[in-house]
Amino acid sequence: MLRDYLDHHRATLAMKCEGLTDEQMRRQSMPPSTLSLLALVRHMAEVERAWFRRTLAGEDVGWVWSDERDYQEAFRVGEATRAEAFDAWQAEVQHSRRIERDAPSLEVTGYNPKWESDVSLRMVMLHLVHEYARHNGHADLLREGVDGVTGA
Repeated sequence: MLRDYLDHHRATLAMKCEGLTDEQMRRQSMPPSTLSLLALVRHMAEVERAWFRRTLAGEDVGWVWSDERDYQEAFRVGEATRAEAFDAWQAEVQHSRRIERDAPSLEVTGYNPKWESDVSLRMVMLHLVHEYARHNGHADLLREGVDGVTGA
C-alpha cells in the first residue's frame, strides 16, 4: 500500500508537468512565491536521494544540485531544463525503488542525522507520501498559474 501511494504521488507530480516547455516549468506563477514546477521536481530529486540513499542505505553520495549541501539550491532553477530535472529525479526514484525492493522488511532502519535518530523504511515511505502530497497541492496551483490548466 505504501509503495502504491508513493508511486501514485510520483506519477501525479509528473502528470502536473506534462506538456510544458522549459520556460513554463521555470515560471514562478504564484507571486510573491518564487516556487516553480521545475523547482519542485528538482527538490523531490533531493528528497528521494536524502531519505533513501543517504539515510536508509547509508550511501556516501552528495547532493544532486549543490556541492555545498544547500537544499535551497534545488529551488534556484536559473536556466535549468525540464530534461535535466526529470532525468535526475527519475534516477533517484529508481534508486529509491531498488532500496525499498531489496529491504527485507519495512522495519529496516537508517540513521537520520538531522533528526538525530534511526528511522524505519516504513516511516520514510510514509514521510515521502506526505511530502509528495503537499507538493502536489503546490503543483496544482503552479500549473494553473502557468497555463490555466486544472486537474492535470
